[in-house]
Amino acid sequence: MEKLTVKTSKKEEFIDITSLLQTLIKKSGIKNGICHVYIPHTTCGLTINEHADPSVKADIISKLGEMAPESGNYRHMEGNSPAHIKASITGSNTSIFVENGVLCLGTWQGIFLCEFDGPRTREVWVKILC
Repeated sequence: MEKLTVKTSKKEEFIDITSLLQTLIKKSGIKNGICHVYIPHTTCGLTINEHADPSVKADIISKLGEMAPESGNYRHMEGNSPAHIKASITGSNTSIFVENGVLCLGTWQGIFLCEFDGPRTREVWVKILC
């Protein structure tokens, strides 16, 4: 298992980690297999979505904000319930096929760390299997 460290700079942001994952695959030497990606945090998630147009990330963050607004009747005393809800919606893991040493993503797809309670230093755990 490999661990990536990602520093976020905003309260909410999507950081494209596709190239970091591709570097790990190249380093592993595995040509065909599966890349498992997991985020061990409860206020941060993962998603695969468009990475060509930055407005897509902004739209997703905006709509998640409507679903779990900052002000609400939350019971969690730490004050970051919206971040927990958004992380539950995006999820904490994903798996991507690897063929010929390359992540099998669609033309416009990228893999994103979804920060909902930053800025923070986050870990991404990665296991590449053949």
